[in-house]
Amino acid sequence: MPPPLLLSVKDAMIRYSEVPVFENLAFNIHAGSRIALVGKNGAGKSTLMNIITGVQELDEGERWEELGVTTGYLRQDITPQEGQSVFDYIFSEIKDEERDLHIYKVDMIAEALHLDPQAQMTILSGGQLRRAGLARVLVEEPDILLLDEPTNHLDLEAIEWLEGYLKSYRGTLLCISHDRTFLANVTTQVFWLDRGGLKVSPRGFKYFDEWSTMLLEQEERELKNRKQIVGQEVEWASRGVKARRKRNVRRVEQMREMRDKLKADESSHRRATAKIELQPLKNIEASSKIVAEFYNVYKTFPSSPPSLEGGGKGEGVRDMPKADSLHPHPNPPPQGGGDDMVILDKFSMRIQRGDRIGVLGKNGSGKTTFLKMLIGEMEPDQGRVKTRKELEFSYFDQKRRDLDPTDSLKKTLSSSGGDYIDVMGKQRHVCGYLKDFLFDPARAQDKVSQLSGGEKNRLMLAKILANPKTCLILDEPTNDLDMDTLDMLEEILSQYKGTLLVVSHDRDFLDQTVTKILAFEGDGKVDSCVGGYSDYLEKKTEELQKKSSKDQKKKESKPIAKEEKKVSQKLTYKLERELSQLPQKIENLEAEVTAFLEKLADSDFYSRDPDGFHDATKALAESQVKLERYEARWLELEEMKMASPD
Repeated sequence: MPPPLLLSVKDAMIRYSEVPVFENLAFNIHAGSRIALVGKNGAGKSTLMNIITGVQELDEGERWEELGVTTGYLRQDITPQEGQSVFDYIFSEIKDEERDLHIYKVDMIAEALHLDPQAQMTILSGGQLRRAGLARVLVEEPDILLLDEPTNHLDLEAIEWLEGYLKSYRGTLLCISHDRTFLANVTTQVFWLDRGGLKVSPRGFKYFDEWSTMLLEQEERELKNRKQIVGQEVEWASRGVKARRKRNVRRVEQMREMRDKLKADESSHRRATAKIELQPLKNIEASSKIVAEFYNVYKTFPSSPPSLEGGGKGEGVRDMPKADSLHPHPNPPPQGGGDDMVILDKFSMRIQRGDRIGVLGKNGSGKTTFLKMLIGEMEPDQGRVKTRKELEFSYFDQKRRDLDPTDSLKKTLSSSGGDYIDVMGKQRHVCGYLKDFLFDPARAQDKVSQLSGGEKNRLMLAKILANPKTCLILDEPTNDLDMDTLDMLEEILSQYKGTLLVVSHDRDFLDQTVTKILAFEGDGKVDSCVGGYSDYLEKKTEELQKKSSKDQKKKESKPIAKEEKKVSQKLTYKLERELSQLPQKIENLEAEVTAFLEKLADSDFYSRDPDGFHDATKALAESQVKLERYEARWLELEEMKMASPD
């Protein structure tokens, strides 16, 4: 029996101009679905979200929704209200009589997303506002949960927590995200918006590349077959005689219609399969392999960590000035009281020409401090930072501060207003260069304010990659980009010969672009690992396993047998018997919990047997509660034994 239908759209048309955004749009959303919504920037993903919520009215077609179904939507932009706390904002859409049922989740979700429930919304940064919006829709627990780029501004720990939370979420999920790993981990179905139509894959995003490539190849074969048929019709028409023309005029008209339709479909296919193709980046020369060096660097802040999402004149898409010199920065002794937050503690590393470093860590762990010291905007409290004289920086800022909303696309790339710009030593027409980044040349005079978030990031990339300097720093470059632009960025960075530093929480992007991970773990601790994110994760897993094994050996080696024998006589027979039975009960419950977790990990379980899925979820919760109770009782009896007098 299929899961219940929650929402259905049939034969829908949405029109903002003469060309419809959607025509004959149809889709169904069932209970328990885990859907990845993918498509190029401008394909209509936000419009489809608004159709689901009911905000967007249909020009034609039908929209049906099951009575009583609730929908929650994490939007890109959140406007804070004066005097409103994070706690009040999270509860603003929940009815008063239902608040007691949800209040316990606020602290849990706020802590996982690094939010202070008592903080005022008006003082939060853009990233913190996004996390507050995510907390609100998660606390609401709607029947249909719509998430638009939920991993933006989250560190890896929070992203992994969110993945686990969504896997156990009982409602329906539809998610837009540039994070391929995140989508692969949480989805079991794909809605692909392609050229005004919607294609549905019954498998998760993990298989999207394979599935979409198959469809495009099939389309290409069909176009070739149609081209042959049209060619035959054209040849027939060219041989037609006057005596036959009147009798076959309809066939000639059909041939022309087929030819025009074929041209349009071939053009559409080329656009769908178009990739950004750029000339290889110029080879970056340097006189020394070592371009920067940190030695015994110590840095603290009096109260709160430096902002990760703003501030600093170095955070923009611009060419940073040359580093001051090769000599170290001044080293004043550390100052501050015992409550100072340690950001870097005896940190040492060398950055060599051609290094490709991925920088990751929690918010406030020291990533921005590290970058500001590298570009010379901040000095260490102790230690030294050396940089080469000829080292120049190009900096990609996730906040897009160097994009003037009133400037046109053309002026953004060519500040003088000319028609040509210098691209790696060659003169390129602005319109041709914009086309390289999938912009319609006709939009050259459009204002930056008219662009979507993904289009603004593409424009920033176009500006910074025209002439990247000897060191390229990218701060969260993947936010709001579609999959095609991500592929382009990965390709162009693979050709870059200079020194690359990427701050990102996109695990797949790090795996594709860097060869070393620098992980800021807080409290001044910085770990490094050769390879990408997957290698770093494997290293941390091995370290945890070794630590766990070591702790277990220590526990097993404790000389407690003699004490147990000595005090066991002090327990009553009933308690002694209870204590002896608890280990077996705990072992049985652990096996039950493991079995339920394995059963629920089956992505098709819910669609096959929704009632069985809910029963298993309920039984898992009961077993976990019982296991905790048995473990607590075992510890209590053990303490009684150990505390008994001789």
